[in-house]
Amino acid sequence: MSGPSDTQAAAKPATQAGVEKRSIRPPEEDERIGTYRYSLLKTMATIQGVTGKQYTQATPGYVDQKYQYATSSHGVDHDMNPALIIAPRDKDDIAKVLRFARDEKLAVATRTGGHQYSGASSTSAPNIQLDLNTTFQGPDDRVIFEKDDKTFLRTSVSWSLGEFNAFLGKHNVFLPHGQCTHVHLGGHVQTGGYGQLGRSFGLLGDYARSLEIVDYDGNIREINKNTNAELFYAFLGGSPGNLGVLTHVTFEVNRDEDYQGSRGMKVLHLYKESTLKRLLSILAEMSDNPDLPRNYDICISVLSSSCRLSDLWHKPGLDAKMKREHPELYGEDGIIFWPRSIIIYAQWVPFSKDDRYDTKWFDQFSENCFDLETLSPQPMSTLTKKWIFTNIREFEHPYVKRTYATKSTTLVQDGWADWVTRRIDTLVGPDDNGLWLSAQLQYFGGRFSKFTTNANNGTSYSWRDSTLVCTLDCFYDETDPDAVMRANDWQRGNDEGGVGPSGVFSKQDRRLLWGSYGSYDLDSVWMYYYEDREKYERLQRARAAADPYGTFTPNSFAVKRLT
Repeated sequence: MSGPSDTQAAAKPATQAGVEKRSIRPPEEDERIGTYRYSLLKTMATIQGVTGKQYTQATPGYVDQKYQYATSSHGVDHDMNPALIIAPRDKDDIAKVLRFARDEKLAVATRTGGHQYSGASSTSAPNIQLDLNTTFQGPDDRVIFEKDDKTFLRTSVSWSLGEFNAFLGKHNVFLPHGQCTHVHLGGHVQTGGYGQLGRSFGLLGDYARSLEIVDYDGNIREINKNTNAELFYAFLGGSPGNLGVLTHVTFEVNRDEDYQGSRGMKVLHLYKESTLKRLLSILAEMSDNPDLPRNYDICISVLSSSCRLSDLWHKPGLDAKMKREHPELYGEDGIIFWPRSIIIYAQWVPFSKDDRYDTKWFDQFSENCFDLETLSPQPMSTLTKKWIFTNIREFEHPYVKRTYATKSTTLVQDGWADWVTRRIDTLVGPDDNGLWLSAQLQYFGGRFSKFTTNANNGTSYSWRDSTLVCTLDCFYDETDPDAVMRANDWQRGNDEGGVGPSGVFSKQDRRLLWGSYGSYDLDSVWMYYYEDREKYERLQRARAAADPYGTFTPNSFAVKRLT
Protein backbone atom coordinates (compact mmCIF):
# COMPACT_ATOMS: atom_id res chain seq x y z
CA MET A 1 0.00 0.00 0.00
CA SER A 2 1.59 3.23 -1.10
CA GLY A 3 -1.08 5.67 0.03
CA PRO A 4 -0.77 8.21 2.83
CA SER A 5 -3.04 6.38 5.25
CA ASP A 6 -4.13 2.91 6.21
CA THR A 7 -7.32 3.42 4.24
CA GLN A 8 -7.39 5.31 0.98
CA ALA A 9 -7.54 9.06 1.60
CA ALA A 10 -10.54 10.82 0.13
CA ALA A 11 -9.74 12.71 -3.02
CA LYS A 12 -9.77 16.49 -2.81
CA PRO A 13 -9.27 19.26 -5.31
CA ALA A 14 -5.66 19.68 -6.34
CA THR A 15 -4.38 22.83 -4.67
CA GLN A 16 -0.94 23.41 -6.09
CA ALA A 17 -0.06 26.57 -4.18
CA GLY A 18 3.57 26.42 -3.13
CA VAL A 19 4.54 23.93 -5.82
CA GLU A 20 6.60 24.74 -8.87
CA LYS A 21 4.81 22.81 -11.58
CA ARG A 22 6.91 20.74 -13.91
CA SER A 23 5.98 17.83 -16.12
CA ILE A 24 7.48 14.49 -15.11
CA ARG A 25 7.20 10.96 -16.42
CA PRO A 26 4.06 9.45 -14.83
CA PRO A 27 3.94 5.83 -13.66
CA GLU A 28 1.19 3.51 -14.75
CA GLU A 29 -2.06 4.46 -13.05
CA ASP A 30 -3.51 1.72 -10.89
CA GLU A 31 -6.11 1.31 -8.21
CA ARG A 32 -3.73 2.50 -5.47
CA ILE A 33 -3.44 5.99 -7.00
CA GLY A 34 -6.65 7.99 -6.97
CA THR A 35 -7.62 10.53 -9.63
CA TYR A 36 -6.48 13.52 -7.60
CA ARG A 37 -3.16 12.04 -6.56
CA TYR A 38 -2.41 10.83 -10.06
CA SER A 39 -2.97 14.33 -11.44
CA LEU A 40 -0.78 15.71 -8.66
CA LEU A 41 1.99 13.29 -9.58
CA LYS A 42 2.00 14.48 -13.17
CA THR A 43 2.64 18.07 -12.09
CA MET A 44 4.38 17.70 -8.73
CA ALA A 45 7.92 18.94 -8.52
CA THR A 46 9.87 20.90 -5.95
CA ILE A 47 8.32 22.43 -2.85
CA GLN A 48 8.78 26.19 -2.53
CA GLY A 49 10.63 27.39 0.53
CA VAL A 50 12.64 24.21 1.05
CA THR A 51 16.35 25.08 0.88
CA GLY A 52 17.77 21.56 0.58
CA LYS A 53 18.24 19.71 -2.69
CA GLN A 54 15.15 18.27 -4.36
CA TYR A 55 14.92 15.59 -7.05
CA THR A 56 11.88 14.87 -9.16
CA GLN A 57 11.73 11.76 -11.31
CA ALA A 58 12.92 13.94 -14.22
CA THR A 59 15.89 15.42 -12.35
CA PRO A 60 19.36 14.19 -13.34
CA GLY A 61 20.67 12.09 -10.48
CA TYR A 62 17.23 10.90 -9.36
CA VAL A 63 18.06 7.22 -9.95
CA ASP A 64 21.19 7.45 -7.81
CA GLN A 65 19.32 9.32 -5.08
CA LYS A 66 16.48 6.81 -4.82
CA TYR A 67 18.87 3.83 -4.51
CA GLN A 68 18.76 1.91 -1.24
CA TYR A 69 20.13 -1.43 -0.08
CA ALA A 70 16.87 -3.16 -1.02
CA THR A 71 16.59 -1.62 -4.49
CA SER A 72 18.27 -4.61 -6.12
CA SER A 73 15.69 -6.99 -4.69
CA HIS A 74 12.54 -4.99 -3.98
CA GLY A 75 12.77 -1.92 -6.18
CA VAL A 76 9.93 -3.21 -8.37
CA ASP A 77 7.66 -5.32 -6.15
CA HIS A 78 7.77 -2.76 -3.32
CA ASP A 79 7.77 0.17 -5.77
CA MET A 80 10.67 2.18 -4.38
CA ASN A 81 10.07 5.14 -6.70
CA PRO A 82 9.08 8.29 -4.80
CA ALA A 83 7.70 11.22 -6.78
CA LEU A 84 10.05 13.62 -5.02
CA ILE A 85 13.25 13.09 -3.04
CA ILE A 86 14.33 15.86 -0.67
CA ALA A 87 17.64 16.17 1.16
CA PRO A 88 16.62 18.75 3.78
CA ARG A 89 19.14 21.25 5.03
CA ASP A 90 17.74 21.52 8.55
CA LYS A 91 14.73 20.92 10.79
CA ASP A 92 12.87 23.84 9.26
CA ASP A 93 13.08 22.18 5.85
CA ILE A 94 11.68 18.98 7.34
CA ALA A 95 8.82 20.89 8.96
CA LYS A 96 7.93 22.55 5.64
CA VAL A 97 7.89 19.20 3.84
CA LEU A 98 5.67 17.62 6.49
CA ARG A 99 3.19 20.49 6.46
CA PHE A 100 3.03 20.33 2.69
CA ALA A 101 2.48 16.55 2.79
CA ARG A 102 -0.22 16.98 5.45
CA ASP A 103 -2.07 19.59 3.40
CA GLU A 104 -1.78 17.66 0.13
CA LYS A 105 -2.63 14.27 1.69
CA LEU A 106 0.70 12.74 0.75
CA ALA A 107 2.93 10.41 2.74
CA VAL A 108 6.61 10.82 3.62
CA ALA A 109 9.24 8.09 3.99
CA THR A 110 12.42 8.87 5.93
CA ARG A 111 15.83 7.31 5.37
CA THR A 112 19.19 7.95 6.94
CA GLY A 113 21.25 5.07 5.54
CA GLY A 114 18.56 3.16 3.66
CA HIS A 115 19.53 -0.35 4.76
CA GLN A 116 16.15 -1.80 5.75
CA TYR A 117 16.00 -5.26 4.15
CA SER A 118 12.55 -4.85 2.58
CA GLY A 119 12.90 -1.24 1.48
CA ALA A 120 10.53 0.12 4.13
CA SER A 121 12.54 3.35 4.31
CA SER A 122 11.42 4.14 0.76
CA THR A 123 8.06 4.85 -0.86
CA SER A 124 6.29 5.09 -4.20
CA ALA A 125 4.86 7.99 -6.17
CA PRO A 126 3.08 10.24 -5.49
CA ASN A 127 4.70 10.19 -2.07
CA ILE A 128 7.85 11.94 -0.89
CA GLN A 129 11.23 10.61 0.28
CA LEU A 130 13.17 12.52 2.95
CA ASP A 131 16.87 11.69 2.81
CA LEU A 132 18.71 12.64 6.02
CA ASN A 133 21.95 10.92 5.04
CA THR A 134 24.02 14.10 5.34
CA THR A 135 21.52 16.62 6.77
CA PHE A 136 22.85 16.86 10.31
CA GLN A 137 26.63 16.60 10.19
CA GLY A 138 27.73 19.90 11.69
CA PRO A 139 29.94 20.35 14.77
CA ASP A 140 26.85 20.70 16.99
CA ASP A 141 25.38 17.43 15.74
CA ARG A 142 27.49 15.24 18.03
CA VAL A 143 28.50 16.53 21.43
CA ILE A 144 29.82 14.72 24.52
CA PHE A 145 28.81 16.16 27.88
CA GLU A 146 28.78 15.26 31.57
CA LYS A 147 25.82 15.46 33.94
CA ASP A 148 25.31 14.02 37.42
CA ASP A 149 28.57 12.05 37.15
CA LYS A 150 27.37 10.36 33.95
CA THR A 151 28.56 10.82 30.39
CA PHE A 152 26.15 11.54 27.54
CA LEU A 153 26.32 11.94 23.80
CA ARG A 154 23.87 14.03 21.82
CA THR A 155 24.13 12.93 18.20
CA SER A 156 22.22 13.31 14.98
CA VAL A 157 20.90 10.37 13.00
CA SER A 158 22.94 11.37 9.93
CA TRP A 159 26.14 9.63 11.04
CA SER A 160 27.08 6.16 9.87
CA LEU A 161 28.02 3.52 12.44
CA GLY A 162 31.64 3.78 11.33
CA GLU A 163 31.65 7.54 12.01
CA PHE A 164 29.69 7.04 15.23
CA ASN A 165 32.14 4.44 16.53
CA ALA A 166 35.17 6.56 15.66
CA PHE A 167 33.76 9.57 17.51
CA LEU A 168 33.01 7.50 20.60
CA GLY A 169 36.53 6.05 20.52
CA LYS A 170 38.05 9.51 20.32
CA HIS A 171 36.39 10.30 23.64
CA ASN A 172 37.16 6.95 25.31
CA VAL A 173 33.53 5.92 25.55
CA PHE A 174 31.47 3.24 23.81
CA LEU A 175 27.99 1.87 23.14
CA PRO A 176 26.67 -1.41 21.78
CA HIS A 177 25.79 -1.10 18.10
CA GLY A 178 25.73 -3.00 14.83
CA GLN A 179 28.62 -4.12 12.69
CA CYS A 180 27.84 -2.67 9.25
CA THR A 181 29.83 0.53 8.91
CA HIS A 182 27.52 2.25 6.39
CA VAL A 183 24.28 1.72 8.35
CA HIS A 184 23.14 5.05 9.79
CA LEU A 185 21.80 5.78 13.24
CA GLY A 186 18.19 6.73 12.42
CA GLY A 187 16.78 3.35 11.49
CA HIS A 188 19.37 1.52 13.57
CA VAL A 189 18.26 2.92 16.92
CA GLN A 190 14.56 2.62 16.05
CA THR A 191 14.96 -1.11 15.26
CA GLY A 192 17.18 -1.84 18.27
CA GLY A 193 20.79 -1.56 17.27
CA TYR A 194 21.72 -5.25 17.39
CA GLY A 195 25.44 -5.98 17.49
CA GLN A 196 28.41 -7.83 18.97
CA LEU A 197 27.84 -6.52 22.52
CA GLY A 198 24.28 -7.86 22.76
CA ARG A 199 24.76 -10.07 25.82
CA SER A 200 27.20 -7.86 27.69
CA PHE A 201 25.47 -4.51 27.17
CA GLY A 202 22.18 -5.03 25.33
CA LEU A 203 20.93 -2.96 22.40
CA LEU A 204 21.91 0.54 21.32
CA GLY A 205 18.37 1.78 21.93
CA ASP A 206 18.58 0.74 25.58
CA TYR A 207 20.87 3.74 26.10
CA ALA A 208 18.65 6.36 24.45
CA ARG A 209 17.56 8.98 26.97
CA SER A 210 15.81 11.54 24.76
CA LEU A 211 14.67 11.84 21.15
CA GLU A 212 14.40 14.99 19.06
CA ILE A 213 11.68 14.74 16.43
CA VAL A 214 9.64 16.73 13.95
CA ASP A 215 5.99 15.73 14.26
CA TYR A 216 3.09 15.52 11.79
CA ASP A 217 2.28 19.24 12.14
CA GLY A 218 5.91 20.28 11.65
CA ASN A 219 6.49 20.96 15.34
CA ILE A 220 10.05 20.45 16.61
CA ARG A 221 9.93 18.48 19.85
CA GLU A 222 12.09 16.61 22.34
CA ILE A 223 10.59 13.61 24.09
CA ASN A 224 11.70 11.17 26.78
CA LYS A 225 10.17 8.61 29.11
CA ASN A 226 8.96 11.35 31.45
CA THR A 227 7.51 13.84 28.97
CA ASN A 228 5.84 11.38 26.57
CA ALA A 229 6.29 7.78 27.64
CA GLU A 230 4.00 6.28 25.00
CA LEU A 231 5.61 8.00 22.03
CA PHE A 232 9.10 7.29 23.38
CA TYR A 233 8.12 3.62 23.80
CA ALA A 234 6.70 3.39 20.28
CA PHE A 235 9.64 5.15 18.61
CA LEU A 236 12.12 2.66 20.03
CA GLY A 237 11.02 -0.63 18.54
CA GLY A 238 7.42 -0.02 17.52
CA SER A 239 6.99 1.10 13.92
CA PRO A 240 10.21 2.67 12.63
CA GLY A 241 9.75 5.76 10.47
CA ASN A 242 6.00 5.86 11.04
CA LEU A 243 5.72 8.14 14.10
CA GLY A 244 7.60 11.27 13.12
CA VAL A 245 10.98 12.29 11.77
CA LEU A 246 13.76 11.47 14.22
CA THR A 247 16.66 13.94 13.93
CA HIS A 248 18.77 13.57 17.11
CA VAL A 249 19.21 11.17 20.02
CA THR A 250 20.85 11.67 23.39
CA PHE A 251 22.52 8.52 24.69
CA GLU A 252 24.00 7.71 28.06
CA VAL A 253 27.37 6.20 27.12
CA ASN A 254 29.73 3.71 28.79
CA ARG A 255 33.24 4.77 29.79
CA ASP A 256 36.36 2.74 28.98
CA GLU A 257 37.76 3.34 32.44
CA ASP A 258 34.90 1.36 33.99
CA TYR A 259 35.68 -1.84 32.03
CA GLN A 260 39.44 -2.20 32.12
CA GLY A 261 40.88 -5.53 31.00
CA SER A 262 38.41 -6.25 28.20
CA ARG A 263 39.71 -8.56 25.49
CA GLY A 264 38.63 -10.33 22.35
CA MET A 265 39.61 -12.66 19.57
CA LYS A 266 39.04 -12.88 15.81
CA VAL A 267 39.31 -16.31 14.23
CA LEU A 268 39.38 -17.20 10.53
CA HIS A 269 38.65 -20.76 9.39
CA LEU A 270 38.63 -21.83 5.78
CA TYR A 271 35.24 -23.42 5.26
CA LYS A 272 34.75 -27.10 6.00
CA GLU A 273 31.42 -28.69 6.80
CA SER A 274 32.93 -30.55 9.74
CA THR A 275 34.46 -27.36 11.15
CA LEU A 276 31.16 -25.52 10.90
CA LYS A 277 29.30 -28.35 12.60
CA ARG A 278 31.78 -28.36 15.49
CA LEU A 279 31.55 -24.60 15.99
CA LEU A 280 27.76 -24.47 15.79
CA SER A 281 27.53 -27.35 18.24
CA ILE A 282 29.50 -25.24 20.72
CA LEU A 283 27.18 -22.30 20.01
CA ALA A 284 24.11 -24.48 20.61
CA GLU A 285 25.49 -25.68 23.95
CA MET A 286 26.02 -22.07 25.02
CA SER A 287 22.56 -21.04 23.89
CA ASP A 288 21.02 -23.85 25.91
CA ASN A 289 22.89 -22.76 29.05
CA PRO A 290 20.94 -20.12 31.01
CA ASP A 291 23.78 -19.57 33.47
CA LEU A 292 26.62 -18.37 31.21
CA PRO A 293 27.87 -15.04 32.64
CA ARG A 294 27.06 -11.92 30.65
CA ASN A 295 30.81 -11.25 30.23
CA TYR A 296 30.91 -13.35 27.04
CA ASP A 297 29.75 -12.44 23.51
CA ILE A 298 30.13 -14.62 20.43
CA CYS A 299 29.15 -14.23 16.76
CA ILE A 300 29.87 -16.76 14.00
CA SER A 301 29.71 -15.71 10.33
CA VAL A 302 29.76 -17.96 7.27
CA LEU A 303 30.59 -16.52 3.86
CA SER A 304 30.57 -17.97 0.38
CA SER A 305 33.55 -17.50 -1.90
CA SER A 306 34.10 -14.10 -3.50
CA CYS A 307 33.25 -12.12 -0.38
CA ARG A 308 36.01 -9.63 0.45
CA LEU A 309 37.44 -11.03 3.67
CA SER A 310 39.59 -7.95 4.14
CA ASP A 311 36.39 -6.00 4.85
CA LEU A 312 35.74 -8.18 7.89
CA TRP A 313 39.34 -9.02 8.77
CA HIS A 314 41.47 -5.92 9.27
CA LYS A 315 44.71 -7.68 10.18
CA PRO A 316 47.67 -6.59 8.02
CA GLY A 317 49.36 -9.32 6.04
CA LEU A 318 46.32 -11.55 5.45
CA ASP A 319 46.69 -11.28 1.67
CA ALA A 320 50.34 -12.30 1.80
CA LYS A 321 49.63 -15.26 4.09
CA MET A 322 46.76 -16.44 1.91
CA LYS A 323 48.89 -16.22 -1.24
CA ARG A 324 51.76 -18.07 0.42
CA GLU A 325 49.70 -20.93 1.84
CA HIS A 326 46.98 -21.15 -0.83
CA PRO A 327 48.43 -20.04 -4.19
CA GLU A 328 45.60 -21.91 -5.96
CA LEU A 329 43.26 -19.10 -4.93
CA TYR A 330 45.11 -16.57 -7.07
CA GLY A 331 44.63 -16.25 -10.79
CA GLU A 332 47.23 -15.35 -13.38
CA ASP A 333 46.58 -11.68 -12.66
CA GLY A 334 47.57 -12.20 -9.02
CA ILE A 335 44.16 -11.12 -7.72
CA ILE A 336 42.72 -13.33 -5.01
CA PHE A 337 39.52 -15.30 -5.40
CA TRP A 338 38.48 -15.16 -1.76
CA PRO A 339 37.63 -18.63 -0.44
CA ARG A 340 34.60 -19.79 1.51
CA SER A 341 35.22 -18.99 5.15
CA ILE A 342 34.02 -18.99 8.74
CA ILE A 343 34.79 -15.94 10.86
CA ILE A 344 34.35 -15.75 14.62
CA TYR A 345 34.25 -12.64 16.79
CA ALA A 346 34.58 -13.48 20.50
CA GLN A 347 34.71 -11.02 23.38
CA TRP A 348 35.02 -10.92 27.17
CA VAL A 349 34.27 -7.89 29.37
CA PRO A 350 34.92 -7.61 33.13
CA PHE A 351 32.13 -6.16 35.29
CA SER A 352 33.88 -6.43 38.62
CA LYS A 353 37.45 -6.69 39.90
CA ASP A 354 36.83 -10.35 40.67
CA ASP A 355 35.87 -11.34 37.11
CA ARG A 356 38.39 -13.61 35.36
CA TYR A 357 38.20 -14.68 31.77
CA ASP A 358 38.44 -18.34 30.78
CA THR A 359 41.13 -18.99 28.16
CA LYS A 360 39.51 -22.35 27.37
CA TRP A 361 36.37 -20.54 26.27
CA PHE A 362 38.39 -18.69 23.63
CA ASP A 363 40.56 -21.66 22.68
CA GLN A 364 37.63 -23.84 21.61
CA PHE A 365 36.94 -21.49 18.69
CA SER A 366 40.50 -21.25 17.40
CA GLU A 367 41.34 -24.95 17.13
CA ASN A 368 42.91 -25.68 13.70
CA CYS A 369 42.11 -22.19 12.42
CA PHE A 370 43.77 -20.56 9.40
CA ASP A 371 44.45 -17.26 11.11
CA LEU A 372 44.00 -15.78 14.55
CA GLU A 373 44.09 -12.28 15.96
CA THR A 374 44.20 -12.20 19.73
CA LEU A 375 43.01 -8.89 21.06
CA SER A 376 44.87 -8.57 24.33
CA PRO A 377 43.49 -6.28 27.07
CA GLN A 378 42.47 -3.01 25.49
CA PRO A 379 39.83 -0.30 25.92
CA MET A 380 36.30 -1.24 24.95
CA SER A 381 36.12 1.68 22.53
CA THR A 382 39.09 0.17 20.70
CA LEU A 383 37.67 -3.33 20.83
CA THR A 384 34.29 -2.32 19.37
CA LYS A 385 36.05 -0.96 16.30
CA LYS A 386 37.39 -4.45 15.61
CA TRP A 387 33.87 -5.81 15.14
CA ILE A 388 32.90 -3.46 12.30
CA PHE A 389 32.44 -4.71 8.73
CA THR A 390 33.77 -2.11 6.31
CA ASN A 391 32.04 -3.43 3.21
CA ILE A 392 29.01 -1.61 1.85
CA ARG A 393 27.35 -4.82 0.72
CA GLU A 394 28.24 -8.48 1.19
CA PHE A 395 27.76 -9.38 -2.49
CA GLU A 396 26.85 -7.20 -5.46
CA HIS A 397 23.71 -9.19 -6.22
CA PRO A 398 20.02 -9.21 -5.28
CA TYR A 399 18.99 -11.39 -2.38
CA VAL A 400 16.41 -13.48 -0.59
CA LYS A 401 16.95 -12.86 3.13
CA ARG A 402 15.95 -14.43 6.40
CA THR A 403 16.53 -13.42 10.01
CA TYR A 404 15.15 -15.78 12.64
CA ALA A 405 15.09 -15.53 16.43
CA THR A 406 14.41 -18.28 18.95
CA LYS A 407 13.95 -18.67 22.69
CA SER A 408 14.85 -22.36 22.53
CA THR A 409 17.07 -23.89 25.20
CA THR A 410 16.93 -27.33 23.57
CA LEU A 411 18.95 -26.72 20.42
CA VAL A 412 21.36 -29.56 21.22
CA GLN A 413 18.55 -32.00 21.94
CA ASP A 414 16.70 -30.96 18.77
CA GLY A 415 19.74 -31.42 16.54
CA TRP A 416 19.82 -27.84 15.34
CA ALA A 417 23.60 -27.69 14.72
CA ASP A 418 23.51 -30.74 12.45
CA TRP A 419 20.46 -29.47 10.59
CA VAL A 420 21.64 -25.91 9.96
CA THR A 421 25.12 -27.12 8.96
CA ARG A 422 23.55 -29.32 6.28
CA ARG A 423 21.35 -26.44 5.11
CA ILE A 424 24.35 -24.10 4.82
CA ASP A 425 26.49 -26.70 3.08
CA THR A 426 23.88 -27.30 0.39
CA LEU A 427 24.34 -23.66 -0.60
CA VAL A 428 28.05 -22.93 -0.06
CA GLY A 429 29.33 -26.42 -0.90
CA PRO A 430 28.67 -26.54 -4.65
CA ASP A 431 30.75 -24.46 -7.04
CA ASP A 432 29.16 -22.11 -9.56
CA ASN A 433 25.56 -22.55 -8.45
CA GLY A 434 24.83 -18.84 -8.84
CA LEU A 435 24.12 -18.46 -5.11
CA TRP A 436 26.13 -16.84 -2.34
CA LEU A 437 25.62 -16.96 1.41
CA SER A 438 26.20 -14.41 4.12
CA ALA A 439 25.19 -15.91 7.46
CA GLN A 440 25.49 -14.63 11.01
CA LEU A 441 24.65 -16.65 14.10
CA GLN A 442 24.82 -14.87 17.43
CA TYR A 443 24.10 -15.88 21.01
CA PHE A 444 21.99 -13.36 22.97
CA GLY A 445 20.45 -15.42 25.77
CA GLY A 446 20.93 -16.43 29.37
CA ARG A 447 19.41 -15.04 32.53
CA PHE A 448 22.34 -12.66 33.03
CA SER A 449 22.31 -11.28 29.48
CA LYS A 450 21.57 -7.55 29.24
CA PHE A 451 19.69 -8.27 26.05
CA THR A 452 17.25 -10.13 28.30
CA THR A 453 17.36 -8.12 31.51
CA ASN A 454 16.95 -4.77 29.73
CA ALA A 455 13.39 -5.74 28.74
CA ASN A 456 10.59 -3.51 30.04
CA ASN A 457 12.88 -0.49 30.16
CA GLY A 458 10.47 1.88 28.40
CA THR A 459 11.24 0.66 24.87
CA SER A 460 9.18 -1.68 22.68
CA TYR A 461 11.87 -3.88 21.11
CA SER A 462 10.40 -7.34 20.68
CA TRP A 463 11.48 -10.85 21.63
CA ARG A 464 13.84 -9.88 24.47
CA ASP A 465 13.72 -13.46 25.78
CA SER A 466 15.42 -14.76 22.63
CA THR A 467 18.51 -16.91 23.04
CA LEU A 468 19.91 -16.96 19.49
CA VAL A 469 19.48 -14.90 16.33
CA CYS A 470 20.27 -16.49 12.98
CA THR A 471 20.57 -14.51 9.74
CA LEU A 472 20.76 -16.50 6.49
CA ASP A 473 21.03 -14.18 3.49
CA CYS A 474 21.08 -15.83 0.07
CA PHE A 475 22.30 -13.67 -2.81
CA TYR A 476 21.67 -14.85 -6.36
CA ASP A 477 22.96 -14.27 -9.88
CA GLU A 478 20.49 -11.91 -11.52
CA THR A 479 21.68 -12.99 -14.99
CA ASP A 480 20.59 -16.58 -14.34
CA PRO A 481 16.80 -16.84 -14.77
CA ASP A 482 16.63 -19.89 -12.48
CA ALA A 483 18.83 -18.55 -9.67
CA VAL A 484 16.08 -16.64 -7.86
CA MET A 485 13.94 -19.78 -7.86
CA ARG A 486 16.81 -21.77 -6.32
CA ALA A 487 17.33 -19.06 -3.70
CA ASN A 488 13.64 -19.07 -2.78
CA ASP A 489 13.56 -22.87 -2.67
CA TRP A 490 16.55 -22.91 -0.32
CA GLN A 491 14.94 -20.37 2.01
CA ARG A 492 11.65 -22.24 1.88
CA GLY A 493 13.48 -25.32 3.13
CA ASN A 494 14.89 -23.26 6.00
CA ASP A 495 11.42 -21.95 6.87
CA GLU A 496 9.81 -25.37 6.81
CA GLY A 497 12.50 -27.23 8.70
CA GLY A 498 13.60 -24.56 11.13
CA VAL A 499 10.47 -22.73 12.25
CA GLY A 500 7.08 -23.92 13.47
CA PRO A 501 5.64 -26.49 15.87
CA SER A 502 8.16 -29.11 14.71
CA GLY A 503 10.94 -26.66 13.80
CA VAL A 504 14.44 -27.52 14.99
CA PHE A 505 15.31 -23.85 15.60
CA SER A 506 12.16 -22.17 16.89
CA LYS A 507 8.65 -23.37 17.66
CA GLN A 508 7.43 -19.81 17.08
CA ASP A 509 7.93 -17.56 14.06
CA ARG A 510 9.92 -14.60 15.44
CA ARG A 511 11.08 -11.86 13.10
CA LEU A 512 12.94 -8.58 13.59
CA LEU A 513 11.96 -5.27 12.02
CA TRP A 514 15.44 -4.55 10.64
CA GLY A 515 15.57 -8.00 9.01
CA SER A 516 12.00 -8.26 7.74
CA TYR A 517 10.99 -10.73 5.06
CA GLY A 518 7.83 -12.24 3.60
CA SER A 519 4.65 -10.20 3.49
CA TYR A 520 5.12 -6.43 3.13
CA ASP A 521 1.75 -5.85 4.83
CA LEU A 522 2.85 -5.58 8.45
CA ASP A 523 -0.69 -5.60 9.82
CA SER A 524 -1.32 -9.05 8.32
CA VAL A 525 1.82 -10.52 9.95
CA TRP A 526 2.06 -8.46 13.15
CA MET A 527 2.21 -11.62 15.29
CA TYR A 528 5.66 -12.43 13.88
CA TYR A 529 7.11 -9.07 14.96
CA TYR A 530 5.35 -8.38 18.28
CA GLU A 531 4.75 -10.64 21.29
CA ASP A 532 0.99 -10.26 21.70
CA ARG A 533 -2.12 -8.41 20.60
CA GLU A 534 -2.04 -6.15 23.66
CA LYS A 535 1.35 -4.78 22.67
CA TYR A 536 0.36 -4.41 19.03
CA GLU A 537 -2.79 -2.46 19.95
CA ARG A 538 -0.75 -0.23 22.25
CA LEU A 539 1.47 0.59 19.27
CA GLN A 540 -1.61 1.11 17.10
CA ARG A 541 -2.86 3.74 19.53
CA ALA A 542 0.53 5.44 19.53
CA ARG A 543 0.50 5.44 15.71
CA ALA A 544 -2.98 6.98 15.63
CA ALA A 545 -1.86 9.79 17.94
CA ALA A 546 1.45 10.41 16.16
CA ASP A 547 0.18 10.09 12.59
CA PRO A 548 -3.43 11.30 12.43
CA TYR A 549 -3.24 12.26 8.75
CA GLY A 550 -1.30 9.27 7.45
CA THR A 551 1.72 11.45 6.70
CA PHE A 552 4.06 8.80 8.09
CA THR A 553 2.41 5.84 6.33
CA PRO A 554 4.41 5.73 3.07
CA ASN A 555 3.99 1.98 2.53
CA SER A 556 2.24 -1.00 4.05
CA PHE A 557 5.13 -2.07 6.31
CA ALA A 558 3.79 -0.06 9.23
CA VAL A 559 1.74 -0.73 12.33
CA LYS A 560 -1.85 0.00 11.32
CA ARG A 561 -3.26 3.03 13.08
CA LEU A 562 -6.07 2.17 15.50
CA THR A 563 -9.25 3.96 14.49
